[in-house]
Amino acid sequence: MHPIYDHSKSREQYLRASKVIPSGVYGHLGPAEGCFIPVSAYPQFSEKAKGPYFWDIDGNRYIDYMCAYGPNILGYNDPDVDEAAAKQREKGDCITAPSTVMIDFAELLVDTVASADWAFFAKNGNDVTSIAIRAARTHTHRKKIVFFKGYYHGISPWCQKIDYAGVLEEEVCNNLYVDWNDFEQLELVFEEHKHEIAAVIGQPYMHGNFMDNQLPEQDFWQKVRKLCDDEGTVLIIDDVRAGFRLDLKGSDHYFGFKADLICFCKALANGYNVSALCGQEHMKNAVSALSVTGSYWLSAVPFAAGIACIEKLKRLDAPKLLIDKGIALTDGLKAEAGKYGYDLRVSGVPSLFYLRLADDPSLRLHQAWVAECQKRGVYFTNHHNHFINAALSDEDIRETIEIAGEAFAALRQQGR
Repeated sequence: MHPIYDHSKSREQYLRASKVIPSGVYGHLGPAEGCFIPVSAYPQFSEKAKGPYFWDIDGNRYIDYMCAYGPNILGYNDPDVDEAAAKQREKGDCITAPSTVMIDFAELLVDTVASADWAFFAKNGNDVTSIAIRAARTHTHRKKIVFFKGYYHGISPWCQKIDYAGVLEEEVCNNLYVDWNDFEQLELVFEEHKHEIAAVIGQPYMHGNFMDNQLPEQDFWQKVRKLCDDEGTVLIIDDVRAGFRLDLKGSDHYFGFKADLICFCKALANGYNVSALCGQEHMKNAVSALSVTGSYWLSAVPFAAGIACIEKLKRLDAPKLLIDKGIALTDGLKAEAGKYGYDLRVSGVPSLFYLRLADDPSLRLHQAWVAECQKRGVYFTNHHNHFINAALSDEDIRETIEIAGEAFAALRQQGR
C-alpha cells in the first residue's frame, strides 16, 4: 500500500502567493479551473523534477502524466537537450542579431514536418495560432474563421467566446462554429458564407477538456481539405498539444492530409520556451507581410534545445514508443477498474489519452478516483487529456496501475 500524501506546505505557499499574484496560481493550474477538485488532493507548487517525475514542496514524488501540460516529452531535464542548451548559452542567447542556430532549427523542421516549406518562431502556442489566423486573413482578404465546437486555440480574444471576461463582441463577430466530424454542417456554413471564410482551424482530433476525445471520421480531413481548396480557404492545424506525439511529420500527416499552416509548441523543445508556425510555400509571403515580434522570440538557447529534442525524438522513433507505452498504461487502468466494477473509458490517441469514469454522469466519482490516485503519487488531472513521456518506464507503468487499483479500492470502501 502506498502512503497518503500531505500538502500542508503547498497550502501555506498558495496562501502566500494569493496575496501578491492574481488567483495565486493562474491558468489551467489554478484551483478555480475545475480540473483540480477536490483542491486538497493536489499540490500547488513543485520543488524539482527529473525524468517522468516531479516532487512537490512537501517532498512527495509524482509519476507525472501531465508533463507540464505537454512540454515534457523526453523526460524532465533530459541530458541531451540540456547539454545542447548549455553549450549554446555559453555562446549567447538573447542577442541583438540572432544566431544562425535559428536557421538550423528551421531547416530541421522543414526536413521533418511533411507540410513545412518554412518555419517561423515565437514563444507560446497562442502566438503561433494567432499569427496563423492573421496570415490566413492576409492571404485571402477575408474575415471569417470556422472553429470546431469544443476547441481550444489559446487565450487571445479572437479565439474566446462573447461571454468571456474582457472579450468584446467585435473581436469574435466573425467566428463561425460547427460540430466536430459534421462535414455536412461545415459545407452548409461555407454555402451560407460564400467567399467570406478566411480559414478553418482545428486540432488534428478533438482533444478538448471535459469530454471524451474523438478521432476524425474516415476521410473527414480529406473532405475538409478539398472544400478549403475549392473555396480558397486556408486550412490551419493546431498541433500545439498533439504535435510529435502522433507523428514526427505532423499530425496532419498522421491523418493523411496536408495543412496549409501547422502550429507547434509544447513538445518542440522539451520544455525550453519556443513555438513554431510551419506552412506551405504559398503561405510564406502572407507571414512575411505581418508585423509580429517579441522580446525573446529570437533567443538562441531554445533553438538549440529544439534541435536536440527533435533529433532525439527521431532516434527513439518517439511516436511509436509513446503510443506503445500509452496502450500498456491505459489497458492496465481499464483492467484495474473492471476488477472493482467500474467502467473506465479511455479515448484519444494512447500517447495523448483522456480518462473518464462513466459510472456517474455528474463526474464527481471520476474526480474522487483521480484524487485518490493523486494522494498516492500518480499525477492525473480530472478533465484534461494526459501525456506520455519517453522517460516513463515499465516499472512506472506497473506502479501507476497498482496505485489506480488502490484508488478504486478506496472508492469501494467509501461506498461509492
